[in-house]
Amino acid sequence: MTSPHTSPPPIEPTTMSDEDHSTTMDRILQDITTVSRRIEGMDGSITSLTLETKSMRSDIVGFQARVTGLEQRMGSLEAQATVSQDRDQDLLYLRSKPTDTEDRSQRENIRLHGIPENKEATDMQAFLSSTLPKLTSMDFDPPLEFQRALRIGPKHSDNPSGP
Repeated sequence: MTSPHTSPPPIEPTTMSDEDHSTTMDRILQDITTVSRRIEGMDGSITSLTLETKSMRSDIVGFQARVTGLEQRMGSLEAQATVSQDRDQDLLYLRSKPTDTEDRSQRENIRLHGIPENKEATDMQAFLSSTLPKLTSMDFDPPLEFQRALRIGPKHSDNPSGP
């Protein structure tokens, strides 16, 4: 065993006969030929891999173009969906409008004039339920029922046809 600080013993040259020398050279030549054939085989494999890589690159470029196109189409569809939702909301509003108008036109509206301001306190319906029988001197059976009771306010001189 050699220590790390000492050098290995020198290799002494051996003498070979011409025949041994020829055999050794033949073996070396065979090994070189074998290695050369393997390298040529690898060269073909490397060429094949290079072609496949180029093909994959072109496929990836194609996929990227498709994804970009799909993203653009997706953005367009999202914008159209937003517009469509807005239109749907508008349509629902417009469909409810005639129903509301019809409901209002079919009500039995009574308009009372001359009731002083703030006589109703906070409950106009209760005020009318108690006051109308007294004003009309009638007994209502069943009792009066109101869907709505609203104070409109006095007429203004700038709008004589107003409420």
